[in-house]
Amino acid sequence: MIVNRLDVGAPLGAYLRDRRARLDPAVLGLAAGRRRTPGLRREEVAHRAQISTAWYTWLEQGRGGAPSPEVLGRLAGSLMLNHAEREHLFFLAFGRAPRADYQGASPIPPRVQRFLDSMEGASAFIKTATGDVVGWNRACLFLLGDFGDVPPVERNCLKIIFQHSPALMAQDKWESITKFSVDSFRAEATRAGATGEIAALVDDLRTASPAFRTMWADQDVREDDQGRILAIHRPFFGQIELEHSRFAVDGRPDFTMIVHHPLDPAVRARMQELLRSMPA
Repeated sequence: MIVNRLDVGAPLGAYLRDRRARLDPAVLGLAAGRRRTPGLRREEVAHRAQISTAWYTWLEQGRGGAPSPEVLGRLAGSLMLNHAEREHLFFLAFGRAPRADYQGASPIPPRVQRFLDSMEGASAFIKTATGDVVGWNRACLFLLGDFGDVPPVERNCLKIIFQHSPALMAQDKWESITKFSVDSFRAEATRAGATGEIAALVDDLRTASPAFRTMWADQDVREDDQGRILAIHRPFFGQIELEHSRFAVDGRPDFTMIVHHPLDPAVRARMQELLRSMPA
């Protein structure tokens, strides 16, 4: 059953009116002239969004049918809404966030890198929805390997797993670890609207890795499993268990922080000791 979300048209209309009133016509190259109310006129917003003035007026008044996501997206652009405001507009209209538009990898903010560096008892790194690693702490050197040794164009989680990590492929349960990574990668990239962006990567991995080709053909998807325990063998430590967690990065919906926390206090203490003995 399709539910018309415009039974909440009053909150949506009030939000549209408020955002319209906040815009400066002069900034948008529109004649200021004499205006009875602050901001843009309804017909100016409608023209910028490529919809009729009558329909826009109905939306502000909480009347008419629900706009399509495409029209609502154009209204968000017309009103110059930022990411949070655009998301709020979609929740008012549809009760859900807008479809994700993948923005591509970009450097992490310094504050995020400082947070990563403060974690000495666990490995932590930041990745995009397409698996590109854009930041990490020094503890990764002992638990996952040195991302800094991987060329930037190759610094992708799946590329590292299938092309740059013979040690991982030698683990007792490597197949379950890699299968989980492939399934969650598919789900996350699709959710982020990045299916087009991953096409070349998937083609390369299909060609280079029979294991990836088989796993990808399964068409499986899986949510990342918080608290999953990984048992791996690493130099300096031998066989260890790591608790896997993921966290959103505030203000950066395109980033995810992955943390692997050693369950054995002796391993954490040894890792901290090794890190403090290394040059900064």
